[in-house]
Amino acid sequence: MKEIKELVRKDFLLELRQKYAINGILLYVVSTIFVVQLCFGRIIDESTWIALFWIILLFAAFNAVSKSFVQESTARRLYYYMLAPAVAIVISKIIYNAMLMFILGMLSLLVFIVFMGFPQFNLYLFLPAFLLGCIGIASALTMVSAIASRTGNNAALMAILGFPVVVPLLLLLVNASKLSLKSGLIPAEILQTISALFLIDVVVVILSVILFPYLWRD
Repeated sequence: MKEIKELVRKDFLLELRQKYAINGILLYVVSTIFVVQLCFGRIIDESTWIALFWIILLFAAFNAVSKSFVQESTARRLYYYMLAPAVAIVISKIIYNAMLMFILGMLSLLVFIVFMGFPQFNLYLFLPAFLLGCIGIASALTMVSAIASRTGNNAALMAILGFPVVVPLLLLLVNASKLSLKSGLIPAEILQTISALFLIDVVVVILSVILFPYLWRD
């Protein structure tokens, strides 16, 4: 746990020193939402709101998480290899990216609400689905970023591998968002949807922990 804590702290310090990265992502989110508002105005139906929101958040996630392992030089990877086990490294990356993704997601949601309004969601379903979605997308793209970092064409491989990986999770998130628009939701429906998202997150994290050491040793 101490190794994971220090690795997460290291990533946050690097992010604070390289403010242009997070600022660039925020600029992308704000400018994209502003263009959407210019095109559609504030009057859009709920399905369009959900589609636009998750599309913007997905591309923001690709931009944010893609640099997880790409920014690490070969010498630094060798230093980490001697300093901490592979499991600690991948868990720290997942934790950091999940926290970064949640912060970006909340900021994107706030900006989207300001420009596009906010449908009458059932917050007992939408907010947990939003949180689990941020964790799941960050976890899946972290492993994809680790694979892409071992090749020379990182950006293309991130897009090729990342999109099919997150599609099942994205479909669940869209369905959960649409379900949260229904009035009179029973607790069983909320619990079933949240459980499905939670299980996908657990599977992604477990697979990353199992597979990453083989990639790291290589």
